[in-house]
Amino acid sequence: MSSRIIASSRSQSETSSQGEQLRIPPITRFAWATLACNVAVVLWGAYVRASGSGAGCGNKWPVCGGTVVGAGARVQTIIEFTHRFTSGIALLMVAVLVVWCWRRTTKRDWVRYAALLAAVFLANEALLGAALVLLGHVGQDKSSGRILFLCLHFGNTLLLLAMLTLTAWWLGSATSSFRSIPKSRQLIAIAAGLLATMLIGITGAVAALGDTLFPANSLRESFAQDFTSGAPALLHFRIMHPILAVTASAYVLWVIFRMALGQTRRPRIAIALAALFCAEIALGIINVLLLAPVWLQILHLGVADLLWIVLMIVSAELLLEPANGSITQHQAGFSS
Repeated sequence: MSSRIIASSRSQSETSSQGEQLRIPPITRFAWATLACNVAVVLWGAYVRASGSGAGCGNKWPVCGGTVVGAGARVQTIIEFTHRFTSGIALLMVAVLVVWCWRRTTKRDWVRYAALLAAVFLANEALLGAALVLLGHVGQDKSSGRILFLCLHFGNTLLLLAMLTLTAWWLGSATSSFRSIPKSRQLIAIAAGLLATMLIGITGAVAALGDTLFPANSLRESFAQDFTSGAPALLHFRIMHPILAVTASAYVLWVIFRMALGQTRRPRIAIALAALFCAEIALGIINVLLLAPVWLQILHLGVADLLWIVLMIVSAELLLEPANGSITQHQAGFSS
């Protein structure tokens, strides 16, 4: 009888221990919520561009120069003001995340520096957004300055999402103190692949701008715009997006292959990565065939953001390994 009691006690203790391990600390949940909020802001920003609402608040920033409520409110003003308001919420959440991480981690924990870099990129995001408005690179503006700022803006967006992703991922790990795996070829492949993926996103943003400013009435007309000598340079630049997509596909396939061989500590992510990769390619093709409707542009961008997030996680898993003997405060302290 006593042995059964002891066995039952051990079983309950193990179950309780497993439950504590599966419990997600509040800071980790908040980090993922912050990432989700920023993704939502990015998608709404794309809707601002696609709907031509970038000038909805006039040339004023951060205040809005138009009426937001009441009968005199314009739809474009409401759309642009909503984007600014949600951006403010995202900025506040990132600030809270930085303070929380620095209070709960030690100097060796990479997570605190990832959170800090996220705050830096978010501040830069706000400055680039302000520049677009104050310089008039919104609405129907077709200048080269708008293209330049758009590329900088979206590249910064990807870096912001990358840092928020690593912050949330490392907070949910057993440790956030790492060392690089000494494999130079693998390091070069990962760096080049991530850079190519960023270029896909940047050229995709430019292609979406071209679809907005120069809408086509048919698929034939759309292709003619890309290759006609007299067409605007923005449309000639649009063809780079599918070319780079094919190039970066090699990196994604390489990552899936490495994961399938057990090169990461969480090989199940390979399924999610493969699914997102196939969905993104399919959505890109459908987007071209349907002449880039706004709803499909937003969906295409949303899947691209998710693919980027998963790629960042997998790349970190392939490139970094936990430092021996590292013990972080968030292993036991974040749930308090």
